[in-house]
Amino acid sequence: MGAAAHGYLYSYWHMLYGIWRRVNAFFMTKSEKTRADLEAIGLRIRQLREGMFQEELAAILRISQGQLSKIERGKLGPSADTLIRLVDRFGKSADWILTGKG
Repeated sequence: MGAAAHGYLYSYWHMLYGIWRRVNAFFMTKSEKTRADLEAIGLRIRQLREGMFQEELAAILRISQGQLSKIERGKLGPSADTLIRLVDRFGKSADWILTGKG
């Protein structure tokens, strides 16, 4: 297959994939649309932790360092208790921690 044909197939596939994503997003259930972005939450918590070791923040939050690591990597969401402790410690709203807004 020549380079031109390969480029055409790639473009065609890319176009179909874009259409599929839009259609899929249109038919998503409400719960799927409101699902928390755990990686983004973890990134915001990591920003709050700036200058602290994970062990220090984990002790403040009363969780293990491993659990904090999972939260920061987006593998686990923070519990309600952890979220409340983050709000109290850093003065940021729970809305900001969860959505980046507010």
